[in-house]
Amino acid sequence: MRIRPISPSALVEEITDLVIARPRDSWTRVAVDGAPAAVPGDLADALVEPLRMSGREVLRVSAADFLRPASLRFEYGRTDPDAFYTDWLDVGGLDREVLGPLEPGGPGKVLPSLWDTTIDRATRAPYVTMPPGGVLLLDGALLLGRRLPFDLTVHLWLSPAALARRTPPELHWTLPAYERYEQEAEPAESADVVVRMDDPRHPALVVR
Repeated sequence: MRIRPISPSALVEEITDLVIARPRDSWTRVAVDGAPAAVPGDLADALVEPLRMSGREVLRVSAADFLRPASLRFEYGRTDPDAFYTDWLDVGGLDREVLGPLEPGGPGKVLPSLWDTTIDRATRAPYVTMPPGGVLLLDGALLLGRRLPFDLTVHLWLSPAALARRTPPELHWTLPAYERYEQEAEPAESADVVVRMDDPRHPALVVR
């Protein structure tokens, strides 16, 4: 394994090339996985325009819009790291409404958001039909190791020190969940692309 420094723009180019190399007659489901401190949403957003310029239809979805209702997320309190790791994400809803419909032979009809945690209510978003060759860009935390059917996975890795430093103090209670994630899901081993993001201005690709 070696570490290859890369500019943010070159990183976007390399991931874009991986996506557009995939067959144009089927959908591509891309996960950009990382703790909020690694800002996976920023990378997912940066991929949208290059992919569209390549002729691919793109749908941006965030796992934050597929969390479970507050009564389930906070069953063991608002700051329980184990519940945060295992219970907050509606894995079944994400699979049923977003990833499953984009399986080969699926209907391609996707729900872009399910639950609004601000008002703790369903978003009632309309379904979107993805054309063949379309790309789903999903960002979120703790996504891997859940048997979700992704076609390409990108993991933004932070050292424990960088994760603690860049996580707001009021969210430090989540740090044990990310430690558990590294140990149990081993995202840096299972992801197709691993990027070290201790300094987001100077990312580095992990080359196996």
